[in-house]
Amino acid sequence: MAQALVALKDLAQAKTRLAGLLRPSERRALALAMLEDVLTVLQGHPQINCITLVSDDPAAHLLAGQYALQHWRESELGGAGLNAVIGSASARLGQAGIEPLVILHADLPLLTEADISAVLLAQRESAGLVLACDRHGSGTNLLAFSADCTPTFCFGPGSCAAHLAAASSMGMATQVIRRTGLALDVDEPQDLAELLAVLPLAGRTHTASLLNGTVLGKRIGLALASLATQNPICEQQGAS
Repeated sequence: MAQALVALKDLAQAKTRLAGLLRPSERRALALAMLEDVLTVLQGHPQINCITLVSDDPAAHLLAGQYALQHWRESELGGAGLNAVIGSASARLGQAGIEPLVILHADLPLLTEADISAVLLAQRESAGLVLACDRHGSGTNLLAFSADCTPTFCFGPGSCAAHLAAASSMGMATQVIRRTGLALDVDEPQDLAELLAVLPLAGRTHTASLLNGTVLGKRIGLALASLATQNPICEQQGAS
C-alpha cells in the first residue's frame, strides 16, 4: 500500500499567471476542479491507503470531509515555503509506516489511475526515488519514495534537475517517468491551450465539466486564439 500527499495553496490566490485570461473567481473554480480530479483519482486507487491534503485554504476542511482525507494546515507544520512544508509533512507521514509516499501537485487535470499505478510499479522496481517532470522537463509534478530514500525537496524553478542532482549526491537510485497525465500541470496560458486541445478525450471529470462546451471554455478558447495571433513567434517557440 501507499499514501499520497497533496499541497494546495489558498485558492483565492491560485493561478495568478492566468489573470489575463480568467477572473479571480474563474481561476479559483479551475484550481478547485483540477484538485478534485486529482483527489478523485487518488481516492479511487486501490493501492492508495491514505491521502493527506496540506492547505491553509478556508475550504480545505470541507474537501477533506467530502473525500475522506486527512487535512493539515500549513501553519501546523512549521517552516516557511513549499519545500519546508513538504519536508515537515513527509517526516510526519513517514512515522505512519505506510510506504511509499507519493507527493504530487494539485493541478494535474489529466491524471489517471493508470498513471499512479505506473509510478508505484516504478518505485517498487527501482527501490529509490521516482520523479515525474512537467511537459517542459523543468518542473517536478510528482515524487514517490520510501522512508529510507526521502529526497531533499527542491520544488521551484528548475526543480526536476535539482531533485535529480540532490538524489545523485545522496547515492539514491532515481527514475524519471514520463506520462501525459503527470506532465500537464496548468500554470501558463499555453498550458491551458494544451489542456483544451485534449480535454474532450479526458472523459467526465470536474475540469471537463467546467471547460468542455461551456461558456467559460469557449471564451478561453477565443482568448487563447487571439493571443496566438498576436504572438505567433512566441507560440512557435513554445511548441518547439
